Amino acid sequence: MAKQSSRFDYSKSRHIPELTVLRAALSDFSYDRHAHEEYAFGVTLAGRQDFFSGGQFHRSPPGNVIQFNPEQVHDGHPGGDSTLGYVMVYVPSAQLEALFADAAGCERAGRFRGSETLLADPELRQAILELVHLMTHQQGTRIDQEHALHRMATRLVQRAGKFQPGGTVSRPDALLLRAKEYILAHPEADLSLDAISQAAHLSKYHFLRLFRQQFGITPHQYVLSCRVNAARSALEAGVVPNEVAFRYGFADLSHFNRRFKRIYGMTPYQYQRSITGRH
Repeated sequence: MAKQSSRFDYSKSRHIPELTVLRAALSDFSYDRHAHEEYAFGVTLAGRQDFFSGGQFHRSPPGNVIQFNPEQVHDGHPGGDSTLGYVMVYVPSAQLEALFADAAGCERAGRFRGSETLLADPELRQAILELVHLMTHQQGTRIDQEHALHRMATRLVQRAGKFQPGGTVSRPDALLLRAKEYILAHPEADLSLDAISQAAHLSKYHFLRLFRQQFGITPHQYVLSCRVNAARSALEAGVVPNEVAFRYGFADLSHFNRRFKRIYGMTPYQYQRSITGRH
């Protein structure tokens, strides 16, 4: 019997348009290493979810929660022979800052970053699944969805214990952060390694070494990830895929299609149609 092909279904919240939900069934698909600009909260529903992040490999059985901070590099594929079923909600930082600060009783906690990538937490799982249900079935009101987000933020802060402001950032981290900011600020430019390493105030050799060591991804892979993320936003705004490909420096539409599909599981046209409801 032929193996079932993978399925991806993206949708937007009717009440909070910045939120995106993915429902996926993977049998024959592996994500390239990439990073999103938003927080991502997922629940494994069936099969096993295997992925690399934070310098190590993780295995998520059904019921587990996966949490990625903004810009956290990861990949993903089914583990074992069973089809992997999971849901993932993508939430921009701006939607969570006040909720994190409130949960921690500290304004600086708005920039909270979770330290756990894989969590066995029924309360957090329930809040994520409630939000997914409200979004995909277009039920409830905006405040119902915000309440589910608040439960998620509160639980993450509770798990982290008392909020501690971040300590001083090490010099290599600060330099790499400069490089990342430069890449994110120039999604349409024809970037060179020289320009990026100069922005980080590093030699090209040290920059390449530190970047790979720190993020588990090459600068080239990261630039592509940034461009695909920017392209995704343009697609959601209704810009046609051909124009998006040209705007963000892809050689042609087929090159854009290949790169986009390896991060989102479908072509830019399919994604746009899925998210905007256009047919």
